Amino acid sequence: MLATFLVIIFLSAFASYVLTPLTIRFFISRNWIEDPAKKQTKTNNATALKPVPRGGGVPIFISVLITSLMFLPPDKHLIGILLAAFLALIVGLFDDVKDISPKLRLVTNIVTALIVVASGIGISFISNPFGGVIDLSFLKINFDLFGPHSIWVISDLLAVIWIVWCMNIVGWATGVDGQLPGFTSISAIFIGILALRYSADITQWPVIILAGSVAGAYLGFLPFNFFPQRIMPGYSGKSLAGFFLAVLAILSGAKLATLIFLLGVPMLDATFTIVRRFINKKPIYLGDGQHFHHQLLKLGWSRRSISLAYWSFSLFLGLIALFLNSQQKLYVFIGIALIFVSVFIRLSKRT
Repeated sequence: MLATFLVIIFLSAFASYVLTPLTIRFFISRNWIEDPAKKQTKTNNATALKPVPRGGGVPIFISVLITSLMFLPPDKHLIGILLAAFLALIVGLFDDVKDISPKLRLVTNIVTALIVVASGIGISFISNPFGGVIDLSFLKINFDLFGPHSIWVISDLLAVIWIVWCMNIVGWATGVDGQLPGFTSISAIFIGILALRYSADITQWPVIILAGSVAGAYLGFLPFNFFPQRIMPGYSGKSLAGFFLAVLAILSGAKLATLIFLLGVPMLDATFTIVRRFINKKPIYLGDGQHFHHQLLKLGWSRRSISLAYWSFSLFLGLIALFLNSQQKLYVFIGIALIFVSVFIRLSKRT
């Protein structure tokens, strides 16, 4: 199965690498580009050498679509995932071209998550770091609509919240060139590696295949997004990153804590941002230029250095995740959180 995993990563990366230049040319021909003079609040554009298009979700989605359909049967789960991802892509492209309102984006995030849940994917349990699991399937509503159906209230609600959360917080960590595709592909690779440990269980095969597809898609996109970028992920690319990672965490056996661990810095940055905006009585969905990567830029870090730092964090945490149990991951994450908060507060004071 390892060989298959590597082949899928290669095929998806190749497809993305071929499709990205075509996307760039298409967007430029339509003049769908980001103008730095009009978007000074966005870190990507504040010091860009020239206007570049958004729309990174196009080659990423197509690459995942091709490779997943090549290696997976089109069952209701896969169809639900791909349909939801297509909706995220379309909404993202509208935003990449026209800039839609944050509230509308949030509503479409919820609809995207509901499509996944409607296909039968939910979080029926979560691991207890101190032993055992926490069952979330105890509250069920049965009804008959063209046949018997059931809604697992807690399970499905948590899945929706989880997917929407990931689609947003991952998107917040896209401030510099190459930042997003790097840590997204690393996270997907480690999810695939963890699933490979249990490859004797056929329920893990879709996780391995989809993880390889996602990792390859973002790896193939990375050369065109790394500094100096020729294309940005845009809302389409970053919302798809959060969506696919969230779904992979659910499919791999409700390993939500593992993904939180892998995305330690973006997760902590997002939590800190929400708390800060709440305290300052500012809308949570409006940017304020105070994310962790913003602080590093103000200190004089280069864009390449920031991207490499985020990749290194993800790689380091991924390697740790291979050797720690749930309880150990919790303790390490608490330690990282304390360090992060301390560093962030100091950076905020200095900048």
